[in-house]
Amino acid sequence: MHEERLTEDLLERLLDAETPEAYLYEDEIVDRELPDYLRELLHDRDLNRADVVRGSGVNGTFVYDIFKGKSLPGRDNAIMLAFGLQCTVREAQRLLRLAGVSELWPKRRRDAIIIWCIKHGMTRVETDDELDRLGERTLFNPDN
Repeated sequence: MHEERLTEDLLERLLDAETPEAYLYEDEIVDRELPDYLRELLHDRDLNRADVVRGSGVNGTFVYDIFKGKSLPGRDNAIMLAFGLQCTVREAQRLLRLAGVSELWPKRRRDAIIIWCIKHGMTRVETDDELDRLGERTLFNPDN
């Protein structure tokens, strides 16, 4: 996966630009769509969609629709996909942004637990166990 500049760096460059065009015509702007990013993560990890379905707990048909760009996941499903794709914290945040949902926020108790679990390489199931142990709502809810 190619290295992208941090959003903070890009924001600084944008604020320092004389005109919007001076910033926009740099090679830093990439209008990436969620399906493209998901396929890139799949390729980098040598996974297939079935692996993501198993690792995330998200309905298989829904995962395929997300990869095809037919559907966007809600926040918890996007987080679960991040676990299925074995994302780092930074990759998970990018996945959430591209899905159009709010990023994990360390000031929120539940989000802080999820961030910690991602950082420590836990699975989605292990993360749900940790969330439950600490009295927070789990990611996977079979009733939904």
